[in-house]
Amino acid sequence: MASRASLNKVLLIGNLTRDPELRYTPSGAAVCSFGIATNRVYVSSDGTKKEEAEFTKIVSWNKLAELCAQLLTKGRKVYVEGRLQTRSWETPDGVTKQTTEVVIDDMRILDSRRAFEEGSAETARVEAPEEKAPAAQSSQEAPEKEVPEVQKPKKKSKGKDAEEAAKEEDAAKSDAVKVDLDDLPF
Repeated sequence: MASRASLNKVLLIGNLTRDPELRYTPSGAAVCSFGIATNRVYVSSDGTKKEEAEFTKIVSWNKLAELCAQLLTKGRKVYVEGRLQTRSWETPDGVTKQTTEVVIDDMRILDSRRAFEEGSAETARVEAPEEKAPAAQSSQEAPEKEVPEVQKPKKKSKGKDAEEAAKEEDAAKSDAVKVDLDDLPF
């Protein structure tokens, strides 16, 4: 007698190729779709190291769909877990189309928002050429000159700079909020 057991499980770790797109069905169910790129490095038969990318369509439903739309952006590194699904439809022209996608039931963000934003900012900005380091200072100079600029205490003023610093601290605190998907009721 043949076994009836089967398994349809997909585990992926990759980077989002585009921002998630959130839609709602006529019955009110949330649907979020996005793409993930996964990379594979291998050595070809001629001995050269090669890298190739695989692009996968991802779909999430209901509460997970709303979380994906809120928390994910293009470039973020995520872990997703779900199942393969192939569906087909007919276009208004009468052409039958087919697609295979991963319908996920679990998603974990693998990079911190701060590290992601800093990495994005670093790649976007053009860095100025480094200046040569000054010659070694003598030990007779005042110790305050030896302390780098970033280690000096900040002045507390009630001007525009203080307001901007308070906003940055609030933003850093809001970035520190972590969501554990195991605690959510779905």
